[in-house]
Amino acid sequence: MNPFVKFMASRNGRITRIVAGAVLIILGFFVVENMTTGAILIVVGLIPLLAGALDYCLLAPLFGAPMSGAKIRAGK
Repeated sequence: MNPFVKFMASRNGRITRIVAGAVLIILGFFVVENMTTGAILIVVGLIPLLAGALDYCLLAPLFGAPMSGAKIRAGK
């Protein structure tokens, strides 16, 4: 299995995705002055945040792995 996919399915990978999503959402709310750009950042930030929180790796199918983090960790 690809090391990148293994990392993203691990606990540290999930935390990384959640933090990255939260940072994008915070940037969209508080830092970006343009309302459209801020809204785009918020929506884009929700993707890794929810994927990490729900234990899905959205990039895993690109590497031939299942989307479920539990299945990746189990080696299926």
